Amino acid sequence: MLQSIDPTSGECFASYDEHRDAEVADIVDAAEQAFRSWRRSGYTARAELLERVALQLELRRDELAELMAREMGKPLADGRAELDKCALACRYYAASGADLLADRAVITEHPVSLVHCEPLGAVLAVMPWNFPSWQVFRFAAPALMAGNTALLKHASNVTGCALAIEELFAGAGLPDGTFRTLRLGSARIGELIDPELVRAVTLTGSGPAGRAVAARAGNALKKSVLELGGSDAYLVLDDADLDLAADVCARSRLLNSGQSCISAKRFIVDSSVHDDFVERFRTALQRARLGDPRHAGTTMGPLARADLRDEVHEQVQRSVADGATLLLGGAIPEGPGAFYPPTLLVDVRPGMAAADEEVFGPVAAVLRAEGEQHAISLANDSPFGLGAAVFTQDLGRGRRIAAGELEAGSCFVNGLVASDPRLPFGGIRESGYGRELAEHGIRSFVNEKTVVVAAP
Repeated sequence: MLQSIDPTSGECFASYDEHRDAEVADIVDAAEQAFRSWRRSGYTARAELLERVALQLELRRDELAELMAREMGKPLADGRAELDKCALACRYYAASGADLLADRAVITEHPVSLVHCEPLGAVLAVMPWNFPSWQVFRFAAPALMAGNTALLKHASNVTGCALAIEELFAGAGLPDGTFRTLRLGSARIGELIDPELVRAVTLTGSGPAGRAVAARAGNALKKSVLELGGSDAYLVLDDADLDLAADVCARSRLLNSGQSCISAKRFIVDSSVHDDFVERFRTALQRARLGDPRHAGTTMGPLARADLRDEVHEQVQRSVADGATLLLGGAIPEGPGAFYPPTLLVDVRPGMAAADEEVFGPVAAVLRAEGEQHAISLANDSPFGLGAAVFTQDLGRGRRIAAGELEAGSCFVNGLVASDPRLPFGGIRESGYGRELAEHGIRSFVNEKTVVVAAP
């Protein structure tokens, strides 16, 4: 039994039966049957479908944002923005997909040499709860545009969102079987990877989940793309605009109540500006309005589950016990709900939980750096490598550091790290492998076939 529990009140408001083994087999078989015709539908028909999906997202924007607020605590304004981004991705691939997948000629000694893209079949997506709509569309829009069919195993606590997305695709006219939601607990993910008709797997989630999925997919010789955790470092250099840096750093750390893989988590500040930055940063964090995500004016809702809130609090306590100084927050509020306040730790050093682990909540860890190279070294001293940012008023310096020094999949200068349908997204090391979005994402789940026509 899968349950939806409102993290604001702790109320269980919906329950769903899991699919039985026979039902799973039927859904997978239907995805293969649908693939046989969908792969031949043509880019124009698929683009028109994605345009209709984008329109459905806009028409049902308020309803879907309310559902996200109720299932995982996302403020309504944030939910609406997430849905707008989903519509943007659909329209981007509708407009660009055919060009991104067009045959590419290669000059050889033969009359014709080219690379031709063709879809693989049913792609399984194992998705998390933190961005319950965007994570799905980030995968589904390019996969469907390429001619694949899609099987979604969403996080159990956002089953309502998963079913709503399936309904949305159906309402836009997607053929039966082309996009289906599988109602299953996480313990059954492995059995979804094994069937021969599942051709590839993509997962966004934790490191342990990524390792398990990668091992199972590898054993079955199936391609996988993994977007895993992150402990993004934001470097505040000696010449940074401190007001800008404090504002961007606070927005990034509190994004989605701190429950984002690409939220800034480690703030590495040059000692010459450390105290001034920290004071501005604390003020910016204090502007957050913690409360019911359905209320106007709320900028931060609860964490998605009480056990996740408790894990974050335990990481804060361990960091303080090891010598970090608590400047803000760090206490569980009284009353119902999985709330946790904006929390600021300074005097953080490598070896502490706040520096070494991914803290999936609104906890900012400030580390002091003695110069540029020390800051870069601290940033790269992490098992993760998803995103990073650097703040400096010397744009040439910032570009040099972002492009050549920071070890991460996405590096920004004077800005908040974010995904964009037009740019590839993914990480290195324990943040995963492969890329989503842009040309790289749509080509992740196609067969790039070499075609040569030799002279007679």
